[in-house]
Amino acid sequence: MRLGIDLGTTRTLVARVDRGNYPVVTFFDAEGDAHDHFPSVAAHHPERGLLFGFLALEAARTDDLRVIRSIKRRLAYPDVNTQTTMSIGGQPVPIVDVLAGFLTALRTAIIEQSSITDEFGADEDIETMIAVPAHAPGVQRYLTLEAFRRAGFDVLGVVNEPSAAGFEYTHRQPRTLNSKRTQVIIYDLGGGTFDSSLIRVDGTAHEVLDTAGNNRLGGDDFDVTLAQVALATIKRDPNTLDVRSFERLVDDSRSAKESINPQTRRLAIDVDGTYATVPVADFYAEAVSLVDRTVETMTPLIGGLDDQGQASLGDTEVAGIYLVGGASGLPLVARRLREQFGRRVHRSPYPAASTAIGLAIAADETAGFSLRDRLSRGFGVFREADDGQGISFDQIFDRTTVTGEDTFEVIRRYRPQHNIGWFRFVEYAHVDSHDLPTGDIVPFAELLFPYARELRGTDLTEVPVKRVGEGPMIEERYLIDPHGIVEVHVTDLNNNYTISRVLGENA
Repeated sequence: MRLGIDLGTTRTLVARVDRGNYPVVTFFDAEGDAHDHFPSVAAHHPERGLLFGFLALEAARTDDLRVIRSIKRRLAYPDVNTQTTMSIGGQPVPIVDVLAGFLTALRTAIIEQSSITDEFGADEDIETMIAVPAHAPGVQRYLTLEAFRRAGFDVLGVVNEPSAAGFEYTHRQPRTLNSKRTQVIIYDLGGGTFDSSLIRVDGTAHEVLDTAGNNRLGGDDFDVTLAQVALATIKRDPNTLDVRSFERLVDDSRSAKESINPQTRRLAIDVDGTYATVPVADFYAEAVSLVDRTVETMTPLIGGLDDQGQASLGDTEVAGIYLVGGASGLPLVARRLREQFGRRVHRSPYPAASTAIGLAIAADETAGFSLRDRLSRGFGVFREADDGQGISFDQIFDRTTVTGEDTFEVIRRYRPQHNIGWFRFVEYAHVDSHDLPTGDIVPFAELLFPYARELRGTDLTEVPVKRVGEGPMIEERYLIDPHGIVEVHVTDLNNNYTISRVLGENA
C-alpha cells in the first residue's frame, strides 16, 4: 500500500493512493471517534512507559500527565544531532527514539485503527512518501528519514513540504495555469514552521525555482499569542501560572483558534479555572504581526516591488498564492494576504491535508507527476589556514543544487600543507560579497582527518594544527542523495586511507 505521510508539528496526516484518488485516512481513538489526523504528541506513564497519539492524550486526561508537543519543531534547533535527548517523565530520551516511537505508534494505528485497516493483507509493506520543511537542516532530514525507517516504513522518497503541496494544487486547480501563468507560490504555514516555494508548472512537471522560510514561526506562535491575549483580557499576571497551567491554557487557546470562522466575534478560553471572553479583533490585532512576518519572508519570491516598495503579482507569471498548512486556516491569514496581493490568493479546501495529499500523488507511479527540487540552504566547509591561526571557507553545494533526481557529486583534490584537516561543515541561507556564509548559519558536523600519516590512529583533538609542507594527494568527495542527505569521503589517494561520514548520522 502506498501512502503520503505529513509528519506535522501538532497533527500528522496520511493520504493514500487509491486508483487516481487520494483520500485522507481517518483514525479512531479509544472511544471509537473518528479523526482526520493522528496527534503528534507523546507522554510518559510511570507504569506504561512512553505513549503516543490518542493514548498519550487519554493518559494525560485521566492521569494528569504532561503532554510533550512540537517534537518536530525541536528537530530544527541548531544544536540537534543524533545524540540530542528530550526530557520525558524526568528521563532523558534520544530525540530520534522519541520520533521513531511516535512513528511506530502511527504505523500501528494505520494498520489496526484506521479507515484502511481492513485493506491490509498479511505482511503487506507500507510504502510512503514523506516530507520535511523546505528549510529543514540536513540533520533534521536525516533524523526524520531514519525514524521512519526504524518504524518499519518503506520510504520511497523525501519531498519538501511546499513542493508536495504544489502537486495538490496542480491536481486540484489545473485550469488556473496557462501559457502566461506558469508559476505558483505555495504559502505553507504549519504548526511549527513557515515555508514558501516558487514553482514552475508544465503539465505535471514541477520545478522549484526558489524557496524562503522560517523554521521558528508557525501556528504554535499564534496559540501562545492568543493565550497572552486571554491573560490580558482578565488582567491576569502570566507569572502566577505554573508551567502545567500555562500549557493547558495554550492547549485551550489552540482549540479556540481552530474554531474561528469569518463570523466568529468572541472566544471563551479557560484560564486556570476562570473563563476569559476574548474579542477576536483583539487577538487579530496581536497576531497580525506574525502574518506580516510570513509575508515579509515570502515577498522575495515574487520579484519586483511597486512604487511603495511592496511586492505585487501584477504582470508576473504567478498564477496564484496557494495557502496550505493547518495554521493557514485562520481567516486572518487569507484576509491579510488578499489585502496585499488581491484575488489571486487561494486557500486549499483541505489546508491541513494538502501536503499529505501531494505526497500521495508523488507516491502514485500512474499519476505522472515529476519534480525538480532545489536545496533551500547552501552547504560548505570551514577549514584550517595559516598554521591553524586562520580559516578559509569553501562552498560545496549552493541553494541552486537540484535534488530529487540522481545522486549529485562534487570532488576536490589537493595536496595539503598542514598535518591535520579540521573540517567544520555548516549550512547557511546566503553568502556575502566575499562568498562567506551569512544569515541563518547552522553548524552541521565536524571531521578531523590526519594528513600526516604518523598521526593516524591517535586522538587528533589533542594535536595542534601546524604547517608541515606538501602532503599526500587528498580527495574530498561529497555526495548529496535524492533525499537531500550529504555524505563526505576524505581519502589519501596514495594508500586509500579513508574517513567517511553521513552528515547527520554522527553529528
